[in-house]
Amino acid sequence: MKFLSNRGQTMPPSPIRKLVPYADQAKERGVRVYHLNIGQPDIHTPNSFMDPIKNLQMDVLAYGPSAGLTSLRKKLAEYYNRFNIDVSYEDILVTTGGSEAIIFAMMAICDPGDEIIIPEPFYTNYNGFAVEAGVKIVPITSDIEDDFQLPPIESIAEKITDRTRGILICNPNNPTGYVYSKEELETLREIVLKNDLFLLSDEVYREFVYDGQTHTSIMHLEGLEDRTIMLDSVSKRYSACGARIGMIVSRNRQVIDACLRFGMARLCPPTIEQIGTEAGIDTPQEYFDRVIREYNDRRNVMVEMLRQMPGVVAPMPKGAFYLIVRLPVEDADKFAQWLLTDFNINKETVMLAPANGFYSTPGLGRDEVRIAYVLNVEAIKKAMNILAEGLKKYPGRTI
Repeated sequence: MKFLSNRGQTMPPSPIRKLVPYADQAKERGVRVYHLNIGQPDIHTPNSFMDPIKNLQMDVLAYGPSAGLTSLRKKLAEYYNRFNIDVSYEDILVTTGGSEAIIFAMMAICDPGDEIIIPEPFYTNYNGFAVEAGVKIVPITSDIEDDFQLPPIESIAEKITDRTRGILICNPNNPTGYVYSKEELETLREIVLKNDLFLLSDEVYREFVYDGQTHTSIMHLEGLEDRTIMLDSVSKRYSACGARIGMIVSRNRQVIDACLRFGMARLCPPTIEQIGTEAGIDTPQEYFDRVIREYNDRRNVMVEMLRQMPGVVAPMPKGAFYLIVRLPVEDADKFAQWLLTDFNINKETVMLAPANGFYSTPGLGRDEVRIAYVLNVEAIKKAMNILAEGLKKYPGRTI
């Protein structure tokens, strides 16, 4: 008797979460675990977001509109206009997290077996979303030695087939921290126009760019008004990962209409978190300035300490709050598990995310990990010292 579908059997586990049982066991043994595996910031959610939820007076928590609260969508249009993204509320669909936004977008433009090209390494859950949507991910590999910049146009063009429906990027990038330049986006624009494709961009980390970099949205590209789909979320912007509010933004009303019909099937996104999001949009810029300075300090400390470890390759991320790091180990998966099961310093250890799950091409990322600098500077210093000692003592070290 066949118990599981092929989809159920091929759904990949998350490298971000699959080692959680080992972390839980370490905690049961009294070991403190520094979580650098997951993008869960320790930054306080702003009061502007939380206060309306705390003070909510509602007799009945009723269904909301499938597209999201109209007042929120209008407020979101105002937010995007601040970044010279000219959209109306009718171009915006509110979803249950950025994850649902990506799944809806994939299903709206692809039939089962169609292809989407994605630079790898990429956010690991794209693999899972593709399985759910019946989409085939076609990777183009970026290299740690080049700081994960967009691969040459030829390597993208040669991947296009009659089943290709779009190109998906994450900008600023999770997991690499790379920020795509306007010139790189213009390259993608030409490919999209030439081959009649969609261009999708996960822009969750829009605010988090460093070193004088500026973020260019795909919504800024001329001539792609009916071909761009921007994907967004409040999780990281307001340090509200549990709120599960995302957005699909597109001037292509057919795309929005198709996604809305998927939304009708799940009824509506969560109402209470939408109320918090709507108020959160008025969060003062001072909040973001302070948060960006904090992340910048964390990044600088982490990269400096990583680069002092023999055999470690650590590019300087330009955005988001992640980086991919190459370690002098045979198997980063086994090393990350070993840190939780066999190693600690004074009852403290660190949890990393093996990077092989951030690639689609088998065998890549085997000696890499994604690290999130979501803890305060003092915690990062402790975690990096633990990692340095762990690398010295790990039996699978390569140098």
